[in-house]
Amino acid sequence: MKNAHILGVGHTPFGKHDANLEELIRLAVTEALDDAEVDAADVDEIFVGHFNAGLSKQEFVSSLVLQVDPALRFKPAHRLENACASGSAAVHAAVRAIQSGQAQRVLVVGAEKMTDCPDIGGALARASYLAEESRFDSFAAVFGHIADHYFERYGEQLDALAQIAVKNHANGLNNPYAQLRKAFDYEFCRYPSDKNPQVAGQLKRTDCSLVSDGAAALVLTAENLVPAHKPTARFSSIAQVNDFLPMSRRDLSKLEGCEAAWKKAFQQADLSLDQLDFVETHDCFTVAELMQYEAMGLTAYGEGYVALAEGWTAPDGYLPVNLSGGLKSKGHPIGATGVSMHALSALQLTGRAGAMQQSDCRYGGVFNMGGTGVANYVSILAAA
Repeated sequence: MKNAHILGVGHTPFGKHDANLEELIRLAVTEALDDAEVDAADVDEIFVGHFNAGLSKQEFVSSLVLQVDPALRFKPAHRLENACASGSAAVHAAVRAIQSGQAQRVLVVGAEKMTDCPDIGGALARASYLAEESRFDSFAAVFGHIADHYFERYGEQLDALAQIAVKNHANGLNNPYAQLRKAFDYEFCRYPSDKNPQVAGQLKRTDCSLVSDGAAALVLTAENLVPAHKPTARFSSIAQVNDFLPMSRRDLSKLEGCEAAWKKAFQQADLSLDQLDFVETHDCFTVAELMQYEAMGLTAYGEGYVALAEGWTAPDGYLPVNLSGGLKSKGHPIGATGVSMHALSALQLTGRAGAMQQSDCRYGGVFNMGGTGVANYVSILAAA
């Protein structure tokens, strides 16, 4: 089985763009090909992560990538969708294409245009189980419901949620791609106010990720084609599990699919959590990041707050989490998110992360989640 390496990275800033979906894809793909020093003609296959669900009128997107360069014409191209984990679905499909020998060089793109959607809440709610959960008018309401269950079992953790928001916004100051590069203090994030109102249940605006436009792209290559002069990030393992879609069939006080995916990834990589130098995790809402600490094994269930109180997830802590600012600061253009997580992790592992850079990074973990902990993707990357 061949190892897959991230050879090139492209990334637009996340935020509100005048550019349409096609233009965002073009910008990210052009940058990734240039960074990889690979011609479009040498790409064997294309994988596109794109959620849509009514966010954009352009529903058929796989061949939009061909608009970037005529040399991409007649390449096999696929669109993958798994809610907010659509980007990682594309990444993992590309890795498998290389591992199988089906392809040698693969282009991965994640993109979403969200800010033009007149009913953003309704579009995102389609990632829930509508047969039972249509009473929730937004995904914030869904995660407010999850937070209520978590608090009922383990005690109210609003202090921890505020600490996550403060941490991620502070980290986002160092990320030139981040949508909201603004620091918030603990008092602002902890207590409701006119500028930080409650959005759903006990979740405030600072607990919720952003509505965003953006794209990210990767060029993946087989190990035998990695140029000697070019540092890369190698995939040590990938793991993906899906859980039940209805929340009624799951324990909402924990993310069991997340736990299963991490365990599978660690086993395949023959590594453990304490060997990772950083993690990029899916903080669509601050309560999700808190629960993911527990699912990845950083703390026991119900004790995620300890990681924050002890500073473990800070940039200078035991396991820095979301050095990019996470979805909370960087933004969350659905299909682009998983590709962005891998792109910024690759920059970190190759020493090219700029102000976000940590010293001596050897291993990094990525967790990207679709729905309410339904689609769960973990990648473990290594400096190569």
